[in-house]
Parts: sequence; C-alpha cells; structure tokens
Amino acid sequence: MANQRLISEIGANIKQLRLAQAKGQTEVATALKISVAALSKIENGQTDINLSRLAQIAKYFEVSVSSVISKEINTTVSQDVLEELEQLKQQLADKNAEVMKLQKKVIDLYDKLGL
Repeated sequence: MANQRLISEIGANIKQLRLAQAKGQTEVATALKISVAALSKIENGQTDINLSRLAQIAKYFEVSVSSVISKEINTTVSQDVLEELEQLKQQLADKNAEVMKLQKKVIDLYDKLGL
C-alpha cells in the first residue's frame, strides 16, 4: 500500500512538472516516445515507473531525478515559473502604457486635422 502511494505521488509530481512548464500530455509523451495513455497512467499513479523512465523524464524537464520524486523541489520549479510570469506581466503592463500613449497621440492628430 505504501508503494502505491509513492507511485501516485511521483505521478502527481510529474504532472506538476508538466503543467509548470505549460506542456501538454501529447507533447511530453511524444518526446518520451511513449503513448499519451501511458503518460496519463504514470501521472495518475496507475502504473509503476522504472528508474530509466524516471531518469528520462527528469532529463526532459531539465531537473534532477530527486525533483521528480520530491514535492519540495517541484515547488521551486513552480516558483521559478511564477517569477517569470510576474516579469511578463510587468512587460505587458509597460507595453499597454505605451499603446495608450500612442492612441492618445493618434486621437490628438485626428483632432488637429479636424477629422
């Protein structure tokens, strides 16, 4: 029973890694040369995962094998993604402000031309 719980936790961690990197099951399964159904079973803890597959998954996600096994390290991956999202959010806000300024200039030009 403890073994099944471990398999389920590892599967959930793999799913978290996949989602944290915004990858679909088809993309990951293709890269790992397994079926989407096989990846789904791994993520849902329905199938055991051997060490070579675990190493392959870790290499694909560019993390250590312990990252795939340990929830604590997966949280770090998610934190990195959150930080990147925050930077992108700031860049979007800056671009939005720039667009607003340009829109105001266009409106002012139309006013000057009497259109």
